[in-house]
This record gives sequence, structure tokens and C-alpha cells, in this order.
Amino acid sequence: MSTNLKYLSLGILVFQTTSLVLTMRYSRTLKEEGPRYLSSTAVVVAELLKIMACILLVYKDSKCSLRALNRVLHDEILNKPMETLKLAIPSGIYTLQNNLLYVALSNLDAATYQWPSDSQELDSKELSAGSQFVGLMAVLTACFSSGFAGVYFEKILKETKQSVWIRNIQLGFFGSIFGLMGVYIYDGELVSKNGFFQGYNQLTWIVVVLQALGGLVIAAVIKYADNILKGFATSLSIILSTLISYFWLQDFVPTSVFFLGAILVITATFLYGYDPKPAGNPTKA
Repeated sequence: MSTNLKYLSLGILVFQTTSLVLTMRYSRTLKEEGPRYLSSTAVVVAELLKIMACILLVYKDSKCSLRALNRVLHDEILNKPMETLKLAIPSGIYTLQNNLLYVALSNLDAATYQWPSDSQELDSKELSAGSQFVGLMAVLTACFSSGFAGVYFEKILKETKQSVWIRNIQLGFFGSIFGLMGVYIYDGELVSKNGFFQGYNQLTWIVVVLQALGGLVIAAVIKYADNILKGFATSLSIILSTLISYFWLQDFVPTSVFFLGAILVITATFLYGYDPKPAGNPTKA
């Protein structure tokens, strides 16, 4: 059962990450009248949706009893402030990572998170190089921060008996606070002028829901597998995104170096999941 949950969560994470990257990229390049949606507000809304989804899951685990739900939330969150505060660190890092993802996808396309260059329209190679540098720095920062947060979160999940959904509620609580701080600092003027949900459309809500789903799936992968498997899932997702960009979107031409990296990722994933059968005892003649 545990093995099935591990690989099921892995498959869902690959699908979710691939879908999120492609839809987020499309939503940020789609030209429509009026202001474009703010990535900082999208991060906050995704955290709130994650909290609501986790509360519903805890409610289901409590046999659909509001009294039992209230008791669980009170006992596991309010009565354990130090345990709750432990989630502030990975929550802040995950919030930073989610915002950096939007920054990266604003400058890079789906393969290396590198968008199609606007240099032909702007006739400015310096601007293109600058955008790619910003995107690359955003990706690298997100990678390092994600690795630390993933290991830290895995340690918390596997050292305590609290439900993974309770932990996600705690993560979402701090994530919402950090996210709102980011909205106020970076986009406060735009929000006061055009509203919190400026530029939101059906595609924006799909991106937000996929991002909220990602938080739940990542927690399940770390709970039932580990952070290394999560990294493999993300790598597989990047390869899948690249294939879609090449065959469908036709905006990326993979090089020999990319194919070498793809082979290494697939091989590493296979070796990690490979469970050789123990050799039998040799029979005596």
C-alpha cells in the first residue's frame, strides 16, 4: 500500500508540475486588455485554497464531525505553538520559491524555464541577456531554497505523528502571512489602484488551483517517499515540459547536452526505484 501511494503521488506530482509550468507560462504571455494578474496575489490565493482543501480532508478524517474537526485543529495547532512555529521556516522558503517561479517563467522558457526571447521585437540583445540572467538566478535560488525546505519539511513530517494535512494547514497559514507581506511590499500600489484580483480570468484560476494542488502533492510525496524522489519527479517534469515545447509549442530546440542530461535523469530515477531480488542461497552439489 505504501509503495502504491509513493508512486501514485510521484505520478501526480509529475503531471501537476508539468501542467503548472506550461499553463503558468501561457498565462504570463497571453496578451489581453487591461492589467495582467499579479503573481504575488496568485501565490496568496493558492495558499488559501490549500488551507481550505486540507481542512476539508481533516474534516473527512474526523468522520465529517465539526466538533471533532474543531478539537483536532485546537489540539494539534493552537495547543502546540512551538510545533506550529517550526513550519514557519519551510513555509517562508516555499513562498519565496513560488514567487521566484513566476519571475523565472517571465524570463525563461519551459525547458530551462526560458521564455521565447522578445529580442527580435525589441532588437536588444542586452535586454534578452539580462532577462535570461534574471531568470537563471531565480531558478538557481529556487532550486537551492527548495532543497533545504524539502529536507527540513521531510524531517518534521517523519519525526512527528501529526497528519500531513495538519502540517499543510500550518504551512499554508504562514505562507499566507508571508505572501500578504510580499503583496504589500511589492504590489501594494497596484492592488490599491486596480484591486487584489486584477487581471484574473479562467486561466489564472487554473494556474492557482494547480499551484495549490502542488503543495498537497509535494507533502504527500515527502511523507510517503522522500525529498530525493520529489527531486526526481521535478526533473522528469522538466523533461516532459521540454518535449511538449518541442513537439507541440515548437519554441525550443533541444541540444545534445540536454539529451545527455535527460538520459542521466531517467537513469537515476530508474536506479533509485530499482529493487533487485536477493540472490538465493547456492545449492550444494
